[in-house]
Amino acid sequence: MASEKGPATPSAQIVRVLADELAGLPSGTRVASEAEVGRRFGVGRAAARAALGELERRMLVSRVQGLGTFTRRRVDYLVAPGRAPSWSRTLREAGASPRTVVLACDDVALPDDVAGALEVPAGTRGFRLVRRSHIDEMPAAWGVEWLARRLVPELPAALRLEESLDTILRESAGTRPERAWTRASVEPAPEVASEGLGCRPGDPAWLMVSLARDGTDGRPLLFTERWVRADAVRVVLELGQGG
Repeated sequence: MASEKGPATPSAQIVRVLADELAGLPSGTRVASEAEVGRRFGVGRAAARAALGELERRMLVSRVQGLGTFTRRRVDYLVAPGRAPSWSRTLREAGASPRTVVLACDDVALPDDVAGALEVPAGTRGFRLVRRSHIDEMPAAWGVEWLARRLVPELPAALRLEESLDTILRESAGTRPERAWTRASVEPAPEVASEGLGCRPGDPAWLMVSLARDGTDGRPLLFTERWVRADAVRVVLELGQGG
């Protein structure tokens, strides 16, 4: 019986060829531009654009605003009971190479909602830490973290020597950070986050809101709102035992 499907479109044929080729390339390899794809396959700009758009939709490539399109290997970010709430440690355990850049570390009065989450009086002085994270040297996350200043009064100086906030809280504050709760949802990336993520405003991204507490005495330590590129990270939730 003859197939009811017609012949594959030029863009679909290009997608099949490029998907096979890109699968063998390391993460972060630059992908040919629309013009280069068009010349190679003898098609117009529209077909080349459609092919690259389909590869992006399948999360086989990642478009970084102002830089181009690159191969991307999605990394599992595991959220599970008993795991330390360390972004960098979790990614390293998944085989990735994370790097975090501090964009701001401001001494401020904690907003009322943040103070409530941290169980400190309204107006308590704290740090508002804004950071951008890379995975395999490609932008992956942007977020804001809040903590009371008294925990680590020397935080700005400490971050110049150690990029892991989890390590700083353990070694400088003498705490044992653990995850109290996490909420994760896929949302349109707002403009303030999209610049740090290297994506377009409105692109789907993970919004992860979490609270870390001290595993020794249970007091809240850190409130985090982090936006994560959906084409960079696969958020994996493990609840309960087994699986």
